[in-house]
Amino acid sequence: MTGTLAAATFEFAPLQIAPGLASAGLYARRCATLAGTPRAVPRERQVAFYAGVAVILTVLVSPLAGLSDELFWAHMVEHLVIADLGALLIVLGLTGPLLAPVLRIPVFDRLRVLAHPLVALPLWAIDLYAWHVPVLHVAAVHHDGLHALQHLCFIFFGANVWMCLFGPLPMPSWFGTGWKAGYILGVRLVGAALANALLFGGGAFYHVYAAGEAAHGISAEGDQVVAGSVMMVEESLLTIGLFCWLFLRAARQSDERQELLDLAAARGVDLTPERAARAVAAGRAGELRARIERGPGAGPTPQA
Repeated sequence: MTGTLAAATFEFAPLQIAPGLASAGLYARRCATLAGTPRAVPRERQVAFYAGVAVILTVLVSPLAGLSDELFWAHMVEHLVIADLGALLIVLGLTGPLLAPVLRIPVFDRLRVLAHPLVALPLWAIDLYAWHVPVLHVAAVHHDGLHALQHLCFIFFGANVWMCLFGPLPMPSWFGTGWKAGYILGVRLVGAALANALLFGGGAFYHVYAAGEAAHGISAEGDQVVAGSVMMVEESLLTIGLFCWLFLRAARQSDERQELLDLAAARGVDLTPERAARAVAAGRAGELRARIERGPGAGPTPQA
């Protein structure tokens, strides 16, 4: 496979790279507007966003992009990188103030419902499976415009599914650690079902790669098995990483919540465990700590 990838050439697909460049430009402009204010975008978040865009654009112009038209496993690697890693990094680069101008537009504000956990996961699953229906998958391989749309859908719905775990939009109060664990498991099961179908489906689903498979000396069934194996391994590693993150996050939030309660008790500030938990979950522990330190007369504690 290494030799196969080395033999491929770099691609230039304006339809594929234009959205990424445009989003990076808009992001940079908004970061410049917020710079020097209390709402400035932290540097680590900017690094995450630009890294996500760079990962996506690199994959779309690399030899892997050309090879993805010839081999199904290469197409699978391309999609996993842009839809999982690239989309995740982009979400990690977002903040509330950064998105504020977009969310003030009525139509986009109404679209916030798409990031609800009970909506985001089904939409992601539908998108994933729809583009692997043979007729749509083959059409995307043959038509550049549809292929670009396929990638945009993978990135959008991938980012949307990660928004519930890492994004700045407020989530329902019930969406705590236990529900997040179930959400991660749901993502894992959806991906695993498709990977198992590719591995044990009883034959090749896509014959659009026949010429490329013959040129690279791999059967259609073997190509599909490699693709399913890649997806299974990537999904497993991603799930392990997400569960580790969730465990560490829960432990950190528990410590932050207790520190706030102890500080409030020491300063004579009325603070309930529920309010402390909401502030920590919303990322406003620092603001709450500052108000507690100013004492009982500093005004009401922030609500999540």
